[in-house]
Amino acid sequence: MHILLGGTGRVGSVVAQTLLERGESVTIITSKPDKIDEWQRREANVAVVNVLHTQALHEVLKTGNRLFLLNPPAAPSTDTAAEERKTLTSILRALDGSGIEKVVAQSTYGAQPGDRVGDLGVLYEMEQALQNMQVPVSILRAAYFMSNWDMALQTARQDGVVHTFFPTDLKLPMVSPLDIGQVAADLMMEPLSQTGLHYVEGPELYSSTDVANAFANVLEKPVTAIETPPAHWITALTSVGFSQPAAESMAAMTEIVRNQAYELPTSPIRGSITLKEYINELISKGLSN
Repeated sequence: MHILLGGTGRVGSVVAQTLLERGESVTIITSKPDKIDEWQRREANVAVVNVLHTQALHEVLKTGNRLFLLNPPAAPSTDTAAEERKTLTSILRALDGSGIEKVVAQSTYGAQPGDRVGDLGVLYEMEQALQNMQVPVSILRAAYFMSNWDMALQTARQDGVVHTFFPTDLKLPMVSPLDIGQVAADLMMEPLSQTGLHYVEGPELYSSTDVANAFANVLEKPVTAIETPPAHWITALTSVGFSQPAAESMAAMTEIVRNQAYELPTSPIRGSITLKEYINELISKGLSN
């Protein structure tokens, strides 16, 4: 039995569906009861559990053999680093003694020590904790999500603008959630002896200008990428609902990413979905809603 923690999200739902299509048994852990019927129709088991309820989570983990672990992102209105450390602590405690034989954990490019560096610090702590446990673990570090640009659809359509915290010509590794989920499903199926650190990114690097051009191509109108200077990041983030600690964490993480102050892989796993294909699908879904 595959247990999926985060199985209803953008990546986790792909992991779940891919495993189900391969004839595997899947239990999805979710905090959202409204997801039960949808996944039961797809022949998945569903357990509604708050990950902060350690013992209840432990009981669900005892029913499975392999775990896909995605530490749930905290709401930006909170102190995100503090909240994500709380959920991570509960998950690790629930995992201890659960009988899970292997863990596939989603992390990120640039994961590194740090208290106020967004997900980079919390996910690094997760990696270290898992590697110190007596269970085989595969760490999946994903590049910058193409889905981070979803929020740009509205301004691209209405104003012909994509706002970015990056220099508009800076090319970064990016990846579609679909590609991440499919790689994660592959790792879930590997023998217990196959573990380690895995990087996944899209077929090529992309800049904010490439994002604007992808929107322009599908919307059939000019779209321009406009950089928000670092001095204005905190104000920009708090104006859309980020708490001060969350804004500071996001700003610090963004600074690391834009300076590429982390080790890049020499041979990443490359997904197949291009930025243009992702944006095209995003707009198609938006128009159909």
